[in-house]
Amino acid sequence: MDVASLPRIDEHSTVVAAGAGDVWRALGETLEGSFGRPRSARYARLVGVADRVASGPRPLGKGSAFPGFRVADVEPERKLVLVGRHHFSTYALVFRLDEAGDGHTRLRAETRARFPGPGGALYRLLVISSGAHALLTGRLLKAVRQRAE
Repeated sequence: MDVASLPRIDEHSTVVAAGAGDVWRALGETLEGSFGRPRSARYARLVGVADRVASGPRPLGKGSAFPGFRVADVEPERKLVLVGRHHFSTYALVFRLDEAGDGHTRLRAETRARFPGPGGALYRLLVISSGAHALLTGRLLKAVRQRAE
């Protein structure tokens, strides 16, 4: 999947009072914990995601998967690109870690997605336009920050 060809939806960020190594570890653990829950697996089945179970190398590396996502690219402590697709969307979630000075790291989460057809338009309305996606992404970043600090 060509991530750059997907329309940009949004970007959220947080500054973490920890080095990139700690943030990277916390990111992997938080993603595995968040998307490995039974609720996530049920949602994955409901919308028909391509990747429904955890598989591949651990810690997360190219080819790793968990419900809803597959690792498409990884630069440890710098960038993690997750891709996925289901009945209503093709999407990517790109995490970037940048030096923020004084032992801090900026963690950014950029979402890109395409929502084809009427079902995709409705899904976008329910998930993106409603603010649910922004809320959940913010919670995910906060969880990573708390785990790393």
